[in-house]
Amino acid sequence: MKEIRPDWISKTLAGAILGFSLALALAGLFAWLGPGGLGTPNKFQLVMWLVPPIWLTTLSLCFLFTSGTRAWLWLGGANLIAYAGLFACRQLIH
Repeated sequence: MKEIRPDWISKTLAGAILGFSLALALAGLFAWLGPGGLGTPNKFQLVMWLVPPIWLTTLSLCFLFTSGTRAWLWLGGANLIAYAGLFACRQLIH
């Protein structure tokens, strides 16, 4: 039986923590930039349901990174970009 590689825990935590944060940011970007913007009726329900598929996709794809450190760095960078986009949307569109 093979041993579990030590970086799997790091990859899993990166996908769970940063993947969830990224899913929230991407769903927020869809809310701001999607059809009708924030004023669309009942759009918040759709945005809420977008979070789990994005999160689980990120969590499953984080195991394709060669190391846990790379997973943390890439997902951290993606989070920075996504939240910078949210901040820009709030400043420019609001």
